[in-house]
Amino acid sequence: MPRVALRLAPLLIVAAASVACAAENAPPSERAPIRLVTVAERLEHPWGLAFLPDGRALVTERPGRLRIVARDGTVGPALDGVPAVDATGQGGLLGIALDPDFASNRLVYLSYAEPREGGNGTAVARGRLGERGLTDVEVIFRQQPTVRGGHHFGSRLVFARDGRLFVTLGERNSERARAQTLDSHIGKVVRIERDGGVPADNPFVGRAGALPEIWSYGHRNVQGAALHPGTGELWTNELNRTLAGLNYGWPKVSYGVEYSGATISESPTAPGIEPPVHYWVPSIATSGLLFYTGDRFPKWRGNAFVGGLKSKQLSRLEMDGNKVVHEEVLLRGVLDQRVRDVAQGPDGLIYLLTDEDNGRLLRIEPAD
Repeated sequence: MPRVALRLAPLLIVAAASVACAAENAPPSERAPIRLVTVAERLEHPWGLAFLPDGRALVTERPGRLRIVARDGTVGPALDGVPAVDATGQGGLLGIALDPDFASNRLVYLSYAEPREGGNGTAVARGRLGERGLTDVEVIFRQQPTVRGGHHFGSRLVFARDGRLFVTLGERNSERARAQTLDSHIGKVVRIERDGGVPADNPFVGRAGALPEIWSYGHRNVQGAALHPGTGELWTNELNRTLAGLNYGWPKVSYGVEYSGATISESPTAPGIEPPVHYWVPSIATSGLLFYTGDRFPKWRGNAFVGGLKSKQLSRLEMDGNKVVHEEVLLRGVLDQRVRDVAQGPDGLIYLLTDEDNGRLLRIEPAD
């Protein structure tokens, strides 16, 4: 097995953060010798990552800040125009996505815990990115109903190939039973137009008592979502093909247990419930999902990568069609932070955000 290189670069001190572009020893993958590089640090609970066409990265920080990280790791000041967030518990500024036509319209979409009278709820806003921040900001979606609490907001944003926007929404923990009903957005994935309108071909349009934005239901707190590069289908964590109109079981069925150790369901399967493609027992607290399509790791092409919060790990899943045939845990013993997001950069490398008071933007690159 090739020996992993150790390479150090100068420490850059900038106004918003210190940046250590330094490689760390990493156990080699079964299929690729790798190293882990710190691109930027001192990010406060970074949550979402989106790359601009010029290679810079937009990063959300859960307390409510949006920053640009330059290609050299310099962290810029907080941008203007971000909506007010309720940074309570797990809430705050969350997911981010660029409009499919960003090059011409400069639109950025944000999901966040929105403060409301009587509580809060996940909302999606979009604004136009300029030199100082966002302008023309408008809210295009609000999860209903409003709930008082600080748990399970979701929330990832993924644009489908047809330009529609998928939004993953948590069941707020206290409202988990409503993940099984269609009269709320609790525990759902929704599909909306870019302006927040409802696509006419959504699976529950026209059904009495069902909210028309709903795409799928029976979800707990999806914090990883991506399009399958071959089929264009939406996949979510824990690993599911998230198809129109299907019920994914929560909390009616589950392979997991409560934090107390109590059983959640008598059986992990039931008629009419879509089973997961892959799951973890005990749960690794999944967050972030990537299907790798780049050239820098040829033997990883088509693999899925899933971050772990509780486990502080990155799982590499080898796929055969829609099946997982092998799992490898990467960065074992090296990465001692919660992995919040996983993304592929325009350079074909893999980037991670770690969810900590001193969170980092990390890069995985070949060691040879």
